[in-house]
Amino acid sequence: MDQPRFFPDWRAKVVFAAGGPQPQVLHEDSKVKVVVAGLEPGGQIPVHPGDFGVYHFLEGAGQMRVGETTFDIQPGATVIVPAGATRSMIADTRLAFIAVRVV
Repeated sequence: MDQPRFFPDWRAKVVFAAGGPQPQVLHEDSKVKVVVAGLEPGGQIPVHPGDFGVYHFLEGAGQMRVGETTFDIQPGATVIVPAGATRSMIADTRLAFIAVRVV
Protein backbone atom coordinates (compact mmCIF):
# COMPACT_ATOMS: atom_id res chain seq x y z
CA MET A 1 0.00 0.00 0.00
CA ASP A 2 1.57 3.23 -1.16
CA GLN A 3 -1.02 5.67 0.13
CA PRO A 4 -3.02 5.89 3.35
CA ARG A 5 -6.72 5.08 3.10
CA PHE A 6 -9.35 6.93 5.10
CA PHE A 7 -12.86 5.71 5.85
CA PRO A 8 -14.74 8.53 7.60
CA ASP A 9 -17.70 6.30 8.54
CA TRP A 10 -17.67 2.50 8.65
CA ARG A 11 -21.48 2.53 8.30
CA ALA A 12 -21.05 3.50 4.64
CA LYS A 13 -19.12 0.26 4.01
CA VAL A 14 -20.79 -2.42 6.16
CA VAL A 15 -23.38 -4.77 4.61
CA PHE A 16 -26.07 -6.44 6.68
CA ALA A 17 -27.68 -9.37 4.84
CA ALA A 18 -30.24 -11.96 5.92
CA GLY A 19 -28.22 -14.68 4.16
CA GLY A 20 -25.14 -14.19 6.34
CA PRO A 21 -22.07 -12.01 6.50
CA GLN A 22 -20.81 -10.23 3.40
CA PRO A 23 -17.43 -8.85 4.51
CA GLN A 24 -16.37 -5.70 2.69
CA VAL A 25 -12.63 -5.51 2.09
CA LEU A 26 -11.03 -2.28 3.29
CA HIS A 27 -7.48 -3.42 2.52
CA GLU A 28 -5.76 -6.58 1.34
CA ASP A 29 -2.19 -7.45 0.46
CA SER A 30 0.07 -10.50 0.81
CA LYS A 31 0.40 -10.07 4.60
CA VAL A 32 -2.87 -8.62 5.91
CA LYS A 33 -6.57 -8.41 5.13
CA VAL A 34 -8.89 -5.86 6.77
CA VAL A 35 -12.67 -6.19 6.45
CA VAL A 36 -15.77 -4.63 7.94
CA ALA A 37 -18.67 -7.05 8.36
CA GLY A 38 -22.19 -7.11 9.71
CA LEU A 39 -24.52 -9.77 11.06
CA GLU A 40 -28.26 -9.51 11.47
CA PRO A 41 -29.79 -10.71 14.79
CA GLY A 42 -29.41 -14.49 14.93
CA GLY A 43 -26.77 -14.40 12.21
CA GLN A 44 -23.76 -16.64 12.65
CA ILE A 45 -20.26 -17.27 11.48
CA PRO A 46 -19.71 -21.03 11.79
CA VAL A 47 -16.76 -22.58 13.61
CA HIS A 48 -13.61 -22.45 11.50
CA PRO A 49 -9.84 -22.30 12.06
CA GLY A 50 -7.96 -19.29 10.80
CA ASP A 51 -4.84 -17.17 10.75
CA PHE A 52 -3.93 -14.73 13.52
CA GLY A 53 -6.81 -12.29 13.76
CA VAL A 54 -8.03 -9.20 15.58
CA TYR A 55 -11.77 -8.46 15.83
CA HIS A 56 -12.97 -5.06 17.02
CA PHE A 57 -16.72 -4.68 17.59
CA LEU A 58 -18.39 -1.45 16.51
CA GLU A 59 -22.09 -2.04 17.14
CA GLY A 60 -24.44 -4.63 18.64
CA ALA A 61 -24.12 -7.58 20.98
CA GLY A 62 -23.46 -11.29 20.70
CA GLN A 63 -20.94 -13.97 21.50
CA MET A 64 -17.63 -14.92 19.96
CA ARG A 65 -16.14 -18.31 20.68
CA VAL A 66 -12.40 -18.90 20.40
CA GLY A 67 -11.40 -22.49 21.06
CA GLU A 68 -13.32 -23.41 24.22
CA THR A 69 -13.73 -19.83 25.48
CA THR A 70 -16.85 -17.74 24.81
CA PHE A 71 -16.70 -13.94 25.00
CA ASP A 72 -19.73 -11.67 25.35
CA ILE A 73 -19.14 -8.94 22.78
CA GLN A 74 -20.44 -5.39 22.65
CA PRO A 75 -19.28 -2.09 21.09
CA GLY A 76 -15.68 -1.37 21.97
CA ALA A 77 -14.73 -5.01 22.67
CA THR A 78 -11.65 -6.44 20.97
CA VAL A 79 -10.81 -10.13 20.62
CA ILE A 80 -7.32 -11.26 19.57
CA VAL A 81 -7.26 -14.79 18.16
CA PRO A 82 -4.07 -16.88 17.84
CA ALA A 83 -3.19 -18.47 14.52
CA GLY A 84 -4.83 -21.88 14.09
CA ALA A 85 -7.46 -21.32 16.79
CA THR A 86 -11.06 -22.10 15.92
CA ARG A 87 -13.49 -19.21 16.06
CA SER A 88 -17.21 -18.58 15.58
CA MET A 89 -19.70 -15.81 16.21
CA ILE A 90 -23.42 -15.34 16.81
CA ALA A 91 -25.28 -12.02 16.88
CA ASP A 92 -27.94 -11.30 19.50
CA THR A 93 -28.63 -7.91 17.90
CA ARG A 94 -27.45 -6.33 14.67
CA LEU A 95 -23.67 -6.65 14.97
CA ALA A 96 -20.85 -4.87 13.14
CA PHE A 97 -17.12 -5.43 13.45
CA ILE A 98 -13.75 -4.87 11.83
CA ALA A 99 -11.56 -7.93 11.40
CA VAL A 100 -7.85 -7.95 10.63
CA ARG A 101 -6.24 -11.18 9.43
CA VAL A 102 -2.47 -11.40 9.46
CA VAL A 103 -0.78 -14.18 7.48
